[in-house]
Amino acid sequence: MAGESANRPRGYAKPVIVPEALELLRGPTAGVVVLPRHLKWSGNARYDLMQPGRIVDLYRTVLNEAASPVDLYAHLDRTTLVKLWPSMWLPAAVCRAWEARFPELRPAHRSAA
Repeated sequence: MAGESANRPRGYAKPVIVPEALELLRGPTAGVVVLPRHLKWSGNARYDLMQPGRIVDLYRTVLNEAASPVDLYAHLDRTTLVKLWPSMWLPAAVCRAWEARFPELRPAHRSAA
């Protein structure tokens, strides 16, 4: 698929989906989001973004489970992702893939800015 980066780092069974550009991430930042079954296949798929911690949970789920860039574009917002990135726990393979594509997410880049 054009604009998609699907990497399978060693030790990580799923491909890591990375968007072509962070500017394409224009998902919701408020309200209630209900993820489709392929992103949230167990537990509560409903995320009230006004409740503390729920937006981080949503972003973590989408980053880990995205099947294509379309999932990222629909559910993530660039500004929110950049703000949350330093405090989110993600698998190392996901962090490496995203930080390789987007240097602004790297810890060294953030502290230099």
